[in-house]
Amino acid sequence: MLEARGIVKRFGGLVAVNQVDFNVQEGMIASIIGPNGAGKTTFFNVLTGVCRPEAGSLRFGGEELVGRRPDQITALGMCRTFQNIRLFGNMTVLENVLVGMHTRLDVRYVDALLRTSLFHDAERAALKRGGELLAFVGLRDVANEVARNLPYGAMRRLEIARALASSPRLLLLDEPTAGMNPAESQALMGFLRRVREELKLTVVLIEHNMRVVMSISDRITVLDYGEKISEGPPEHVQSDPRVVEAYLGRQARAH
Repeated sequence: MLEARGIVKRFGGLVAVNQVDFNVQEGMIASIIGPNGAGKTTFFNVLTGVCRPEAGSLRFGGEELVGRRPDQITALGMCRTFQNIRLFGNMTVLENVLVGMHTRLDVRYVDALLRTSLFHDAERAALKRGGELLAFVGLRDVANEVARNLPYGAMRRLEIARALASSPRLLLLDEPTAGMNPAESQALMGFLRRVREELKLTVVLIEHNMRVVMSISDRITVLDYGEKISEGPPEHVQSDPRVVEAYLGRQARAH
């Protein structure tokens, strides 16, 4: 589904991502982990068109992504959430989800201006779909609440619902459990399994919660100082000395 080869991204003299190969098969849950500053979010930014790499190729469903804008990549079926929640705080919960549908709405400016039947049909369909997505993430009862008034965990779920509203085939989640307590993290694990099984989506996540990563991942990729140092199933990555050293230092590796 997704294939990255030799991705390089520099910021001045800093090489944030260095010759990284990465691929995702349809239907899997893949995780990208690594210490702070390892280049994980920068790699996500490259995948989604926020940053353009200096070298390498990137293909999604056979389509070359390098040089495409983020909205064009979303239209192809890849959508993401952010490490820092980026909701529209003054809009309602439902309105936030409707924004995510923009790519899929087949309504012209003239239809909206003249309030044609096409516009009203699209609006009814969008409202229905928005309600379904809010029910899926457990937020239907607060559809008309202003987004900034939600509890933190609900904001996280709303951001995922907004991403799902773009009808993606591949969902990228940047630290979805950040700031969550253990119970909320456990609930999110079950939710991600539902996303794969019920919506038939492929998921890639950046995550620091190792309990979450080891419990739900089919494959884990480890970055350190912008380079891939390990990749494989959870049991392989857990026992890789290079991973232990990256997280805990050389003395821990020797021990």
